[in-house]
This record gives sequence, structure tokens and C-alpha cells, in this order.
Amino acid sequence: MAGTAGAKGPHQARKRVVRVVGGAAALLLAGSVGSASAAYAEDGGTGRGGEGRGLTVDGRFAPASAFVPPRAVSYDPALVPAGGWIRIEHKTDGEGTTVTVRVKGLKPGHAFGMHVHEKACGVDPKAAGLHYQHVKDPKLVDPDNEVWLDFTTDAAGGAETSAHHTWGLPQGVANSVVLHREQGGAGERVGCFTVPFGDFTTGVK
Repeated sequence: MAGTAGAKGPHQARKRVVRVVGGAAALLLAGSVGSASAAYAEDGGTGRGGEGRGLTVDGRFAPASAFVPPRAVSYDPALVPAGGWIRIEHKTDGEGTTVTVRVKGLKPGHAFGMHVHEKACGVDPKAAGLHYQHVKDPKLVDPDNEVWLDFTTDAAGGAETSAHHTWGLPQGVANSVVLHREQGGAGERVGCFTVPFGDFTTGVK
């Protein structure tokens, strides 16, 4: 849940911390409203923990019915208004991987659920597929085995939260974050943002 870590178990509990990877040189790929911009960065590993790499992607939500298919999709304009902003940062180093989400312009004071999903977003909310799981097991739907990013927006519709794991997100198996109407393991999908997790060498498996 937002603000708390899951119970410790064999999959390593997440920690609500963010290690900043400094000294990065980035390549910026600009997108339009409803799509996204992405910055891919590498660090020479001067900080504690050795070599680190990261991915930053941001975008603005647009309806699934938009003429140009958006990467940030709103399925419920009351909760995820068009023009709402989202940024996902994925940092990886020798100590593990951290995913951070920042949002603005969503429904104020609402408790959203959010998880990393296997597939990219689509017009159909189900297009993003299942939660990404470090160990594939339908009984292990929890923040230790998955990446949970639940948050509650402030009076301006903004929020920030993060999740840390000792395992990484391999290329091609985690491709989006899905916003849910309620916090917890599942629920109605009200928004989705396509994120190419693992599109850089993580060094963490």
C-alpha cells in the first residue's frame, strides 16, 4: 500500500527509498502530448554501489479514442483527466532497482493503485496484460514479488512514490504501469502508461 512496505519474505521487501544516479549523460527523445519523452542515462559508477543506469519517461494522458494512439492512456477522465502528467524513473545499480512515479493533474485526494505490467498499453484496458512478477506465481500477488506504486493524490492532484527491489526488470518483460481505481492487488483499470522497462543494461537479474 502507499507509504508502507510489504511484509518481508523470500522475494525481498521493497524499500521506499530512491538512490540518485548522478553524473549522467542523457539522450532525450521528445514526444508529443499524449505520447512521451524519454531520457536514457548512464553513470560511470563513481557513487557507492558501482555501475548504475537509468530510464526516465514522461507523458500526458489522452483518451484511448484519440486520433493518434497515446502512450499515456486515460480510461476514466474523471480520475485521470486528459492532460494529466506522469513521469516514471527506473534506476538500477549493484544494490538493486528502484522505480519512482510522479503525477500531476489527476483527481485530487484519490487513492490510486498502480503496478508494473507485462505488456504495452492499448485501447482496451486489458491490453497491458498481467502484473510483472519476479517469480511467476498467481499466489504471490504482493509488493515483494511485484512492483507496486500505490499513491494518494494531494489537493492539486499530484503525488510521488517509489518501490525498491534487489532484483531487476529484464528487457521485454515489463512494458507499462497501470493505474487502478483502488489500491491493492487488482481492480478496475483507469489509466495506463507505456514504459520500456529494461531497455538498458541493468546488471541486475
